[in-house]
Amino acid sequence: MHPEPDPCAGTDANAVAAELSGLVFEVTGRLRAQFNAAAAALGLPPAQALVLTNLSGPAPMRRLADWLSCEPSNVTGIVDGLERRGLVTRRPAPGDRRVKHVVLTEAGERKRRQLRSSAHALASTFFELPGPDQRHLRDLLARVLAGPSASTDAASG
Repeated sequence: MHPEPDPCAGTDANAVAAELSGLVFEVTGRLRAQFNAAAAALGLPPAQALVLTNLSGPAPMRRLADWLSCEPSNVTGIVDGLERRGLVTRRPAPGDRRVKHVVLTEAGERKRRQLRSSAHALASTFFELPGPDQRHLRDLLARVLAGPSASTDAASG
């Protein structure tokens, strides 16, 4: 639940930014819960599901650690679990055999498609807004993610 907006703070940019932050965190939490539920329905722990959805080609363990915001040593256990399930394999990096790349197997590709399909279906119901509102929200969020210069450029153009 997010706090009710303060009508007296309508012109206070800090109050609006604080409310936006709270709303975005709430949306993020709900999306994460839906994603975790979709993963659980496929028998995957959340961390393994995150690796599957983000792995589109061979990736070093370091990149997986960055995606998951954790230490590379933690990724080893996650990848071990995916490997035991037959969803990924480790291969030496072409330029440096000491570096291991994680690669999806065919079973991993199938599981990733199932997970993405389920997560997208849940997101579609979560963002059940009229088409123009969805596109407007998407565009606003893209501008926020692009940074202040993109927002300024778009406003002045």
